Amino acid sequence: MTGFTDDRRKVIGILALQGAFAEHRTALEKLSCHRRLEVILVKTIEDLSRCDALIIPGGESTTIALLARISGLLDPLRQFVKVKPVWGTCAGAILLSQVVENGKKGGQELLGGMDITIARNGWGSQLESFEAELDVQGLNDPKRPFKGIFIRAPVVLKLHQSSEDHPIQVIAQLASELLPPSFDSSDHSDEPKNFVALRQGLHFLTTFHPELTDDNRFHDYFVRECVLGRS
Repeated sequence: MTGFTDDRRKVIGILALQGAFAEHRTALEKLSCHRRLEVILVKTIEDLSRCDALIIPGGESTTIALLARISGLLDPLRQFVKVKPVWGTCAGAILLSQVVENGKKGGQELLGGMDITIARNGWGSQLESFEAELDVQGLNDPKRPFKGIFIRAPVVLKLHQSSEDHPIQVIAQLASELLPPSFDSSDHSDEPKNFVALRQGLHFLTTFHPELTDDNRFHDYFVRECVLGRS
């Protein structure tokens, strides 16, 4: 990670069209480096133009995409993703993917940015929501498990890695024995469906909801590594 040398505060936007955007703002404002940051809610093209980085919250991915199109944000978001740090949680992770399966009738508009295939509601319905301790890499205090909250969460199905892309890093994964019963218990720990937090270059995704816990280590990671750590 390179040192932070820009005295100007970094503006982190949270896409605030639908979903858990308020919880992300609260988590960011609790970080020890919050004085280096300005956190804003993004609802317009003008809001987005101010941002150095963006968080796309959990919610309903097709609804977020539809509202982004209605508000004229969809294409500006696609351009933003090409050059600036973006973190997608749950629905946001779907929007950052290259390919989506189990999409709604009529298709799913995506922003791209991460070379993966993902499945909507991969763990099942709302009734199959669950919590699990995660193995994490790169976070502060990595030996301390992180409680992942999975609510109608997507599942990573495939990594599309090529030599020309930034490498995909696995930041957190779910132990095979903690997989829901609907998954084959013989699956190995290196299967993509176990991967619940990934980084690729400036982009970051979590299939669960770190913002719904009191543990802000994932917010710290995104700010420290993807935003303040940019060269």
